[in-house]
Amino acid sequence: MNDTAQTQGARIRHPGLGDCHATMEVRADGARIVRNVYPLDPYPTKLTQRLEHWASVAPDRVWLAARENGQWRRITYAQALASVRRIASAILARGLSAERPLMILSGNDLDHALLGMGAMYAGCAYAPISPAYSLVSSDHGKLKYIIELMTPGMIFVADGAPFARAIENAVPADVELVVGKNPPAGRPSTPFSDLLATAETPAVDAAHEAVGPGTIAKFLFTSGSTGMPKAVINTQLMLCSNMAMTSAHFAFMQETPPVTLDWSPWNHTAGGNHDFNLFLYHGGTFHLDDGKPTPGGMEATVRNLHDVSPTWYFNVPKGYAALVPYLRDDEALRRSFFKNLKMMWYAGAGMAQHVWDALDELSVQTTGERVYVLTGLGSTETAPFALAANQTMVGAGNVGVPARGVEMKLVDSDGKWEARVRGPNITPGYWRQPDLTAKAFDEEGFYKLGDALRFVDDNDVNRGFLFDGRIAEDFKLNTGTWVLVGPLRAAFIDHCAPYVHDVVIAGIDQDYIGALVFPDLDACRALAGEPALSAPEAVAHPLVRARFDELLQSFSRKSTGSSTRIARAILLQDGPSIDKSEMTDKGSINQRAVLGNRAPLVQALYAQEPAPSVLCVDAKR
Repeated sequence: MNDTAQTQGARIRHPGLGDCHATMEVRADGARIVRNVYPLDPYPTKLTQRLEHWASVAPDRVWLAARENGQWRRITYAQALASVRRIASAILARGLSAERPLMILSGNDLDHALLGMGAMYAGCAYAPISPAYSLVSSDHGKLKYIIELMTPGMIFVADGAPFARAIENAVPADVELVVGKNPPAGRPSTPFSDLLATAETPAVDAAHEAVGPGTIAKFLFTSGSTGMPKAVINTQLMLCSNMAMTSAHFAFMQETPPVTLDWSPWNHTAGGNHDFNLFLYHGGTFHLDDGKPTPGGMEATVRNLHDVSPTWYFNVPKGYAALVPYLRDDEALRRSFFKNLKMMWYAGAGMAQHVWDALDELSVQTTGERVYVLTGLGSTETAPFALAANQTMVGAGNVGVPARGVEMKLVDSDGKWEARVRGPNITPGYWRQPDLTAKAFDEEGFYKLGDALRFVDDNDVNRGFLFDGRIAEDFKLNTGTWVLVGPLRAAFIDHCAPYVHDVVIAGIDQDYIGALVFPDLDACRALAGEPALSAPEAVAHPLVRARFDELLQSFSRKSTGSSTRIARAILLQDGPSIDKSEMTDKGSINQRAVLGNRAPLVQALYAQEPAPSVLCVDAKR
C-alpha cells in the first residue's frame, strides 16, 4: 500500500464541481453574513416534474433498482411514472391531504419510493417514519405520539409480519392500512397491489397541475434528540430549490447521469431528500442497498458493490470505516468501487482522519488517483443542503461555504460562532407546533442550526468552515473553562478507534472531565480473542480493561489542558435506549438524556474514592 507521502503526491481525479465563491459582510453588531456570489439557477415548481421529464426523454433508463429474492428488480422512468399516476389516483379517491397524510412505517424499498412519489404527484403530503419506532421501541411511545400529531389517513408497511405488534398497539382502527405482504391477522388491510391496479382518472392531471411551490411534499421527523420528534414541513419549494443548489455544486451530474448504491434511510433528510432526490433530479440510476454499516450488514453492501460501480457514493463515516477492511482485502471490490467513482460524500458525523487516509491510500493503490472525500452541513430543516465543500476545501471536518441561494449568519456565542441560515430551502416550520417554530428562527428569519463553526482561515472565508460542536452540548467546568463537547468527543473516538462506538462527556460544574463510554463490543471481543462473550463479559475482560486504560492515559498525555483532558471513564455494559431518548433512530447519542438517565454512574465518576469499575488517569486515581 502507498505510504502517506506517495498518496499525497498522487494526481487527483477531478470530478467537475461547480464554481463556488463566498463573500463576507461584517456587521456593526459583530455578526458575519456569508453568501455565495453565484446566483441560484431556475428550478422546477414541483419535484415530480423531473420524473415526467426523464420519463419523456429517457423512458427506458433505469431509475430504481433493488434486490428481490437475490436478483435485481429494476424500474425504468417510464414504468415509474405510470405506477405513480395510478397510485396518485388511489390517493385522490381516498381524500388524503396534508391534514390526513400518507404515513410509511417501513424502510427503503421500491414500493416505498413509488408511494411517496404518488403522494407528491397527487398533492398529498406523506411522512416516512423511522422503522425503529415500530421495531426497536418496546412501548411504541414515539410512534403513538407521531400518529396522534399527524392524524394520518393511510398507513403503509411493506411486510405486515414484523410490524404486527406496532400496528396493534399504535395504529387506530379507523386508519386504512396498506400492506405489501403478510397482512396482520385480525386487522383489515388493503394490498398494495390494489393501489397499483387503480385506474387513472382525469382528476390526477388536475391535482398535479395544482401542486405548487407552497404545497407540502412531505413531513420529515427530527430524530428526537431533545425529546419527542418534531414534524418538519418540507415544501416543494424547499425540495426543488435544494436540488438546484446540489446540481450547481455537483455540476458533473448535469453532463452524465449518475449511478449510486445507497442504504441511507429515507425517513432522514440525507437519504430521503438529498440522495434520493439528487438522482431523480439528474436522471440517474439509484440502486437500493439492502446492506448497512453493521457487523451483520456489510456483507450485503459488499456483494452489491461488486455489481454496482458508483459514480457518486454517500455514506456516514461509520459506513466508510466499516467498508475500508473489505476494500483492503478484496481487489475485485476495490476495482469495482473506484472504477467510475468521481467523488465520495459523507455526512451525519465527523470522519476520523485514519479513515480519510485509508480511503485516499486505497484509491491511489487501485487507480493511481486520489478521489475527493467531501462533506457539507445542513439539517432536516434545510432540506438538507446548506453548506458544501469543494476541491479547494479538502480536509476532515471542512463543511465548506454556503450553497448558492443560501445566506449564513454567524453570531458570537460565548466566543464561538453560532451558525444560522436563510434561503428558499428552509422549512416554514414544524407541523402543528407554532411555539417550536417561533423558537427556531431569529428576528431576521434566519433558522438557528444550533451548530458552531470556526474559520479554517480567519483571513479567507473561501477556505471554508470547520464544524465546532453543538451549542447546546458545551459546558463549563467549575473553573469557568469551556468544554467543547463535539470536538472532544470526536477526538476521543478517533484516538480509541476501533474500540469506541460513542462517548458521552460529563463534567458540568466539576473540576475535571469524565466520560461514559459505549464500547464497540465486536472490537472488544476481537481484542479479547473470545467472540462469544456477552456485553458485560467483554467490557470486564482484563485485556479490554488494560487497553482502555492505556488509551485513556495516552489521550491524557496529548491533551492541552483541563478542557481537553478526560480524567476518568466508565465502560458501559448496555447500549443507549431509544425509548429513554438516549439514542435517536439514526444512532446519534443524546448526551443530556444519557447523563440524566445514568446519574448514579456520573456520580461514580466524581466519587472521592473511585470504584474499581472507574478508569482513572494517574492524577485522578
